[in-house]
Amino acid sequence: MTHPCRPTLTRDIESTEGKQAMEIRDTVAVGSAYRWRWAALAALLTAEAMNLLDATIVQVAAPVIHADLGGAASDIQWFNAAYTLPFAVLLITGGRLGDMVGRRRVFAVGVTAFALASLCCALVPDAAALIATRAVQGAAAALIIPQTIGLIRVMFDGAELARAMGSIGPVMGLAAICGPVLGAVLTHADLFGSSWRAVFLVNVPLAAAVLAVIPLLREDRAAVRPRLDLPGTVLAITGAGLVVHPLIQSGAAGMPDGGRLALAAGVVVLVGFGVQQRYGARRGRRPLVEPSLFRDRGFPAALATSTLFFAVMNGLMLVVVLQVQVGLGEDVLTAGLTLLPWSCGMAVSSWVSGTRLVPRYGARMMFVGLAVMLAGLVSAIAAYAAARAGAYPVFLPMALALCGVGNGLFTVPFFTTALTRVRPHEIGSAAGLLNAVQQFGGTLGVALLGTVFFHSLTTGTRAGGTSGAASPHAAGPAFGLAAGLIVLAGGGAALMRAPVKRAEPEGRAEPAERAQSADG
Repeated sequence: MTHPCRPTLTRDIESTEGKQAMEIRDTVAVGSAYRWRWAALAALLTAEAMNLLDATIVQVAAPVIHADLGGAASDIQWFNAAYTLPFAVLLITGGRLGDMVGRRRVFAVGVTAFALASLCCALVPDAAALIATRAVQGAAAALIIPQTIGLIRVMFDGAELARAMGSIGPVMGLAAICGPVLGAVLTHADLFGSSWRAVFLVNVPLAAAVLAVIPLLREDRAAVRPRLDLPGTVLAITGAGLVVHPLIQSGAAGMPDGGRLALAAGVVVLVGFGVQQRYGARRGRRPLVEPSLFRDRGFPAALATSTLFFAVMNGLMLVVVLQVQVGLGEDVLTAGLTLLPWSCGMAVSSWVSGTRLVPRYGARMMFVGLAVMLAGLVSAIAAYAAARAGAYPVFLPMALALCGVGNGLFTVPFFTTALTRVRPHEIGSAAGLLNAVQQFGGTLGVALLGTVFFHSLTTGTRAGGTSGAASPHAAGPAFGLAAGLIVLAGGGAALMRAPVKRAEPEGRAEPAERAQSADG
């Protein structure tokens, strides 16, 4: 952006030079393919997989970490939530930073910070230090993930761009399968006495490999430098933290009065965040969230659906691990293998949904996926009810496989349908907001469903039973609540398909929106 005091002639020269540079870059991109593009793509995909691996690995190892480091039972939930919460609220800010100073530069900073935070996680002496370093990891991931799509687009073109983008799904599916098993194997193997610390150390060589390839990435940034919305970021972090903290800290006695006050304050702060975003847009600023996205009820319905669905997905994976390890006293390998059918079902059904079913049946597959997942949840409740006291629920893996199939059938048409509701100048904000809400929903799920499990388990053991006998009955209410959330998600999905209503003709934007669109 040029300085307003510069002469008009200077601005004209800079404009002409900028157009020529863009034309030269486009000619090079079309005329000659970038030599190192596939090696660079491998680095970007490794970074994406590293983020997903870290979340699922730690979920499986969390009970072992707690047994070693001690602390309150709620720390088990914080080991995951401390990562996903900053990741969620800083995602859009991370994308803006890439627009401002260069996506390759921000990507490099994020990977470096992620590697150092992972090393610190492996060396921490207590639970509080691990929660703090996990938060740093989440913030670093928020710098990494928003840059990958932009960096891929600047190195690929035409049919190769479609191939490069299409490779993200299978890699994420493989990471989803490997995460629980790798976390279980590394923790169970206890290599050189590392136990659970190995699940964090595995990130260090992966990050080092990515950093070695970063010089091969092409730099890319927005044509016009956007501004950071620091007040909006602070409000989002504060509001989300105030909502999540009391949910996790609620014990068997329920939420204390201080927790209720914090929860209410969090809701007020998040409402204030919405007001601040709308006010900033009216003043011609570029807020974190594009306010025009909320003029049609379909996109808010997509945000609510995403929050509910991913709360179920992330929360139940933790509940399964807790029931197997904390309740039954089984080892970490058993917990990891219990989750494997879920991951495999999700990976296979995602591929089938994207290649065969969605192109043919479209958004209707969302409801098929939710129905299959609901059937899986009901089957899991039945598997827990049928299990003998203190015994492993033998039918649980089959029920979890059904949940995974429903997961994969839903997610592909969901994101496609959600983004068809938005106009071109809203796509960047919409995609960032959907990703952020997905992470925030996962954090809420860990807080809510994990707390329901711990409350039920504590109540059952106080009634005179053992943790092994009480754990299936403790998992049942968590799965029942999850089933209710899936039903609500179905209602949100139905609203997503409602006819689009616009306050202005399609393709027309108000002055503030046009200014934001020009910013990138």
